[in-house]
Amino acid sequence: MEERENIYRILKEARFAIKEHDIAKLKLLSNQTVHSASIASDTDSILVAVLVYSLGKIMERIPEYDSKECYSFCKFAMLEIQKAENAIKKNNDDIFRESLENVMKSVSKLSPDLQKNVQDVLRKASINKASKIYEHGISMGQTAKLLGITLYELADYAGQRQDRNVPLFNTFSVQERIKLAMEMFK
Repeated sequence: MEERENIYRILKEARFAIKEHDIAKLKLLSNQTVHSASIASDTDSILVAVLVYSLGKIMERIPEYDSKECYSFCKFAMLEIQKAENAIKKNNDDIFRESLENVMKSVSKLSPDLQKNVQDVLRKASINKASKIYEHGISMGQTAKLLGITLYELADYAGQRQDRNVPLFNTFSVQERIKLAMEMFK
């Protein structure tokens, strides 16, 4: 774990954001983690980014799900995040990873409908974060491997994101075309 202090800060702030139901803060924290994960290619940072983002997405959809079960899941996640924080303080990377994996494994204990939805959120979060890591300059192959997704999933998502930012028609006025043509013949 290369970004120990940053991961500790992110987890601590994420725990408070969950408690306060601050979804925007969770997304912001996840994006901050992606930036540092991209620089160091740190899988622990990537795991934290996906987890924090997923928790934000789950909280965002509480009205659609069984809210009692969602709150229970988020409460369990907060306890495991606190364990992960303590493990970072004690330089115990194994306990840190185990705590985060416990949150992921606890998804299997949810009701079938919620379990399917949460697994879908986790998968989409992985693809989303992979796309952001790719945007930071890490190769598509390396990014897909780090997050356990296929190159096809990443390429498809990254392509969709890039298309949204490109105008469909980039036209020039007659004056701009004449000016451009005149510059070519100088």
